Amino acid sequence: MAASILIADDDAVARRLVENMVQKCGYETIVVDSGDAAIAALTAPDAAIDGVILDLVMPGLDGMGVLAKIREAGLSIPVIVQTAHGGIDNVISAMRAGAADFVVKPVGLERLQVSLRNALNSSALKGELQRIRHSREGRLTFSDIITRAEAMAGVMRAAQKATNSSIPVLIEGESGVGKEMFARAIHGSGERKAKPFVAVNCGAIPDNLVESILFGHEKGAFTGATERHTGKFVEAHGGTLFLDEVSELPLSAQVKLLRALQEGAVEAVGGRKPVKVDVRIISATNRRLLERVKQGHFREDLFYRLHVLPLTIPSLRTRREDIPHLLRHFLARFAAEENRPITGISGEAVAHLAQLDWPGNIRQLENAVYRAVVMSDGDQLGLDDFPLIASQPHPGTDIPTAPLMLEPIAAPSVVSGNEIPIAPLSVAGALSMLTSTGDVRPLEEIENEIIRFAISHYRGQMSEVARRLKIGRSTLYRKLDEAGVPGHGGKSGEETH
Repeated sequence: MAASILIADDDAVARRLVENMVQKCGYETIVVDSGDAAIAALTAPDAAIDGVILDLVMPGLDGMGVLAKIREAGLSIPVIVQTAHGGIDNVISAMRAGAADFVVKPVGLERLQVSLRNALNSSALKGELQRIRHSREGRLTFSDIITRAEAMAGVMRAAQKATNSSIPVLIEGESGVGKEMFARAIHGSGERKAKPFVAVNCGAIPDNLVESILFGHEKGAFTGATERHTGKFVEAHGGTLFLDEVSELPLSAQVKLLRALQEGAVEAVGGRKPVKVDVRIISATNRRLLERVKQGHFREDLFYRLHVLPLTIPSLRTRREDIPHLLRHFLARFAAEENRPITGISGEAVAHLAQLDWPGNIRQLENAVYRAVVMSDGDQLGLDDFPLIASQPHPGTDIPTAPLMLEPIAAPSVVSGNEIPIAPLSVAGALSMLTSTGDVRPLEEIENEIIRFAISHYRGQMSEVARRLKIGRSTLYRKLDEAGVPGHGGKSGEETH
């Protein structure tokens, strides 16, 4: 899923020209004809806008007014302003009001492309730094969660409804999907955000220390207890206690946890009287907790205490449209942390990354980008920088003994916004006409390779692929079905990514 750009201009002709240029860069567009409409689009509950191209001179609410309202709403969306006059005073005022860049009408394609790339890069880095700061300060919110996938919409809505309540939440999902981030967002968006968020990994605590760590112990309660320890429940008083991998708790600790939840009090090991605590419980597990109950490894009564509001976070392979956005943010962060001048990821690499299953989910994707940034020698990450995908076979890789060289194709100046961020495509100038045995390749096989290349080149924009190949869309889909190409979306799908 490409980044989405809002274009606000009252001039219909200028608006259409900018829209065409933005689309040629591979971005999705949302077009409005007034400042009021721009603010309405930006503040809509389901707004998914990555950047704004804003005309300064409009009737009613002008560009400066839009910038002021964006600032008032606390939005951190990069804005590129357009001016027909190029007056330095207007530019300075717009930049002081929060604009990321400016262009003079009529803007050229290359200038707009560079401006969009820089604005999105800067926004991604700013967002990552803010996310890290919010996480450390316990102020993480749902706006810090990177997602545009429909599969996440229901989970996000349910989690947001739970923020101002003390209802126990059980977050289920595979390892690496971001369960702790969800827990922190629930805490950081609710009334307890000024109080502690205490996380405990129940699977990493030795069985004989679980009760001591959770509920505390008195001095001399057991061998080695040389000091009094308050325990995680008391530490989290007034705030949130996050029990990660709660399914791994030993049965003996489950009994005491159930009692603590029922009575709102904990009794330290060696203690004489219980201590009242006000704690909101959020638990998480990468297992099906109900299955653990059926197997006798988890108490049924405790399960129903924790399973009041269950949330299941989808795996990354079921929300592939989030991968380009995650890549943009991870690349911006790691390039800055490692001080590497890497400007983007090639479209070929992004296309392959988006098709992998990612069993380790977001954590695995993050680590793959981290490794690629550290090990890369160039200023753009390519397929070879991701050994996980580079080692997998790709169609049309036969090495001919006497290839037929087509007329060289220069790297296009217009590139896809699905590349993270915008980066030139690699030069593609050869089509293998012979197999490794020296025989001419079948026409159908060569045709399939050309179609695959076109889909990758135009980043799954099937209407554009059909137009460039000069065939109908129905013919294109029929050929894809005959070739057994997976994931082309069928006739009902306009885009594949």
